[in-house]
Amino acid sequence: MKRVMFVCRKNSARSQMAEGFAKTLGAGKIAVTSSGLEASQVRSEAIATMREVGIDISDQTSNALSEFSPEDFDAVISLCGCGVNLPPEWVVREVFEDWQLDDPAEQPEIFPRVRDEVKERVEVLIAKLSPEPAAI
Repeated sequence: MKRVMFVCRKNSARSQMAEGFAKTLGAGKIAVTSSGLEASQVRSEAIATMREVGIDISDQTSNALSEFSPEDFDAVISLCGCGVNLPPEWVVREVFEDWQLDDPAEQPEIFPRVRDEVKERVEVLIAKLSPEPAAI
């Protein structure tokens, strides 16, 4: 099972939504956590926006990337264009992607759009990391 780290600036919205989708849609296929260049707290708008699609992220916490070891992850996904600010050991994992999604914290009205973009990208990522075995 591939281990995925979603990372963003403050681990408060985009990376939290990605973690919620990946845990739900990738259950049994990938192991997931999220972090930020700095820790903060999960935004209430992120919790509410995810609740609208039936996913509860209210028990998730904001964590700093420095609390984790890059060797523990196969894939690292930056959601905010912060890949250039990541320590090099995080960028050289088996899979590294920098999604550069808009920050809904700066424009709360775009939370639903960003949530839907995150979901689409997470679905593609899960398919990429956990291909279905070929039928016999």
